[in-house]
Amino acid sequence: MRSRKSYVMGEGKYYFTIKAVPNNITIFRKNKVAAIDAFQKYQRAGKEVEWLGKWDGKKFTESSPPNAVAA
Repeated sequence: MRSRKSYVMGEGKYYFTIKAVPNNITIFRKNKVAAIDAFQKYQRAGKEVEWLGKWDGKKFTESSPPNAVAA
């Protein structure tokens, strides 16, 4: 059975997804610096993450993944 999203995505927030079994986890941050920092921390921890970008109400903008930094 497919689960449904029980929330509405907020405009101007940055989103990324942690790929996990059985469900993916979508996380957001209010500003870009905090979102990139959290995204890179999950990457360094060995998680498979996907950058979604900034939600503008209809689609994701700034959807290119942030540059990787050395751990």
